[in-house]
Amino acid sequence: MTAALYYHPEAYTTSGPKLMGRHAAGESFLRGFLAHHACESFWLQVSKPEHAQHFAEAARAQGRKESVRVVQAEQLGALAQAGSVYYPGPGIGQHAWHRAHFGHRQWSLCGITHTTSSAGAMDAIVDLITAPVQPWDALICTSTAVKDQVSRVLQAQVDHLVDRLGIRRIVLPQMPVIPLGVHTADFLSSAHDRAAARQRLALAPETLAVLFMGRLSFHAKAHPLAMYQALELAAQRSGKAVVLIECGWHANAFIASAFEEAARLACPSVPVVQLDGRKPHDRQTAWAAADLCASLSDNIQETFGIVPLEAMAAGLPLVVSDWDGYKDTVRHGIDGFRVPTLMPEAGLGSDLALRHALEVDSYDMYCGHSCSFVAVDVEAAAQAFTQLLASAQLRSDMGGAGRARAQALYDWKAVIAQYEDLWAQLTALRGHRADESAQGSAPEPSAPKPQPWPARMDPFASFRNYPSRALAPGLLLGLVDTDPDVAMARAMSYRKLAMVNFAKAVLPADAELRAVLQSLARGPIAVSEVLGYFAADRQATVMRGLVWMVKLHLVRPAPAHL
Repeated sequence: MTAALYYHPEAYTTSGPKLMGRHAAGESFLRGFLAHHACESFWLQVSKPEHAQHFAEAARAQGRKESVRVVQAEQLGALAQAGSVYYPGPGIGQHAWHRAHFGHRQWSLCGITHTTSSAGAMDAIVDLITAPVQPWDALICTSTAVKDQVSRVLQAQVDHLVDRLGIRRIVLPQMPVIPLGVHTADFLSSAHDRAAARQRLALAPETLAVLFMGRLSFHAKAHPLAMYQALELAAQRSGKAVVLIECGWHANAFIASAFEEAARLACPSVPVVQLDGRKPHDRQTAWAAADLCASLSDNIQETFGIVPLEAMAAGLPLVVSDWDGYKDTVRHGIDGFRVPTLMPEAGLGSDLALRHALEVDSYDMYCGHSCSFVAVDVEAAAQAFTQLLASAQLRSDMGGAGRARAQALYDWKAVIAQYEDLWAQLTALRGHRADESAQGSAPEPSAPKPQPWPARMDPFASFRNYPSRALAPGLLLGLVDTDPDVAMARAMSYRKLAMVNFAKAVLPADAELRAVLQSLARGPIAVSEVLGYFAADRQATVMRGLVWMVKLHLVRPAPAHL
């Protein structure tokens, strides 16, 4: 079953001035679509004729000889011949309005989630409630975690409209979970490739290389402190020579300096090699030289995470956070290890959402503030690294299992087939002439008090299914360093780091930090008991701050796992 592509070159290329995950995903999708989509002719919806020419050149470059049928605004009704239209983002609501003039059943709309934490993405999601989308439309969710988050935002909007307008009926698109894909053959490397790559990086035969691949952004991708701390512990425990390859790019000199500063403090015995992840040769070198791959994502802007799939295709075992799409792709103990994550309970992030909504904070700062309160279990990560560093057989077994999984489930050949099945299902739904009342039902509020602004929800509420669990009042906490003075000295050294101090406006005060550490010196106690040492108007800030202290590996749940 075919579908027209809504085609703008910017959405399908990594050669633009600002490289983001959606660009890499779009470029990879287009290549997979052209390689595996069976059709008699390609259909495009474009805003400019030159965009169609750009697509035609890309198709010819991949050996496709089919004709390209182009639809611009003045011929929009011709999309009925294509049957479905695929948009490389979640904003299908506006296109449903465009379709309304021709008839809602004339064609289906199909969008996809990338990040769902930006203002634009959240507005596009809540728009699905009031725009004329239909049950024969779809919003592809790339992971079960993001489907849960989208559902929460939609429910919050329904609650708001029931409370304000007394709405009686809703109509929603389909929300299938279909992963992103990878070109698995791109990541195969030979023994010769590995030898050449390690020679280029001057790695000794006994040195074990841990790879981080991706954008190097502590506020909008993955805060590296947990990785640095865990690798330092693992290197000491295993006695192995370890090097960290960071293959990515920094947005500016300030961020680059922040990474260097944190690595010097947190993993002084693990050398860091920098490669430019925007350069194909550097990426190939990194994949070929590595022994294992780490991706401890902790950011709400991530919805799927393509790097673990690429690592699996490369035959590398993984140490990843138990977070968002990684929960779907990486099987704990089989393809690698998923490290537990912790986040505050819902209700403790409303101020972060409001600061973003009122433009007190930029989107980058909103993501950074939110991730400051997402903790990756450093001890569990260290144990995972230690096991993989110690056993070549374990690395081989996990790497082999991951490669087989990537080839079977996540190669674009398999994923494009899922897209085609979806488009066929939407066509069948569109042709079904059942009573229109079957499209929706009377909504029921999910909470006594609706969210004040559904498109700007507390991130700890809307993204509550991303982490392993939330910090609960009954959880027992203890100190990593049993001497509170030592712990406070470590805390102050970490707090001076640029990648920590940037969030000072939302972090607990030094006096509150010291009081927490002193209270925990008497042994593991419950979160609720810790809060009892503080005035009622500071308890929410302190409770959220406890997760920040776990993030810095000053405090840990007892026993030492999340």
